Amino acid sequence: MNEVKSRGKYTLEFKQEAVRQVKGGRAASVVAKTLRMPKASLTNWVRADAKGQLGMSAEGKPVAMVTPEQGEIARLRAELARVKMERDIAKKAAAYFAQDVLQGTPGSGR
Repeated sequence: MNEVKSRGKYTLEFKQEAVRQVKGGRAASVVAKTLRMPKASLTNWVRADAKGQLGMSAEGKPVAMVTPEQGEIARLRAELARVKMERDIAKKAAAYFAQDVLQGTPGSGR
């Protein structure tokens, strides 16, 4: 079955936060995966930001600003995605080290 994916709509603040993370040294692929978005879109935003065109529409007009509440929601979504990724990494590390500890305990058959 073929699924048709719709284009994602992102607020300017969401785009700016994603670009800020890339400029801060995080890999674009990691940021895109964390934010559950296409890497190509993110790299396009980074290029547009470098040209000073991130807040512009295709016609060259400024994009309508969003409310502070929408900006806060976008920022919190990005932070939540980052925290979930960190939690998942911590869970995997804890499981790995717990397995290592259990294999080394007396009476475990080793």
